[in-house]
Amino acid sequence: MSETSSLVRSRLDPEPVPRRDFLGLASMGAAGAAMLFALVGMLRLPKAAVVASPSKKFTVQLPDSLAPGKAHIPAGRSVALFRDEKGVYAISLVCTHLGCIVKEAAEGFECPCHGSKFTADGTVTKGPAPTALPWLKVTPRDGEFVVDEDTTVPQGAKVTG
Repeated sequence: MSETSSLVRSRLDPEPVPRRDFLGLASMGAAGAAMLFALVGMLRLPKAAVVASPSKKFTVQLPDSLAPGKAHIPAGRSVALFRDEKGVYAISLVCTHLGCIVKEAAEGFECPCHGSKFTADGTVTKGPAPTALPWLKVTPRDGEFVVDEDTTVPQGAKVTG
């Protein structure tokens, strides 16, 4: 009875699922999951994935103790502001070679990436930078200065304030 009874199925046992039916159900499940992921992706489209960045226009108060010809670099900005007897001006600290941020050096600025050197007014003294550091638009306002990083001005353009 042991051999024959193990081969006889009980009417309560579930029907075995044929392989062809199983593969069909599996493909339907995979298609449903793909549709669900596509729907989730489409629902996320209206929400922009934009990272907030600081405004290109910002206000700076120059310290009274700023010596003529000495750079003032606002925290979190790639701009150097200077004050001399003729006025105030701002220079971008983005190297014109490949966009590295130049660092202040004894004779002006130096690019830490490829070694370009600039004077305090942005003029190139050693390449590979092809052009001088751009001067930026500065506007005086109520004892402070508004710097516009998107607007360049000719080298030597200073404002009084």
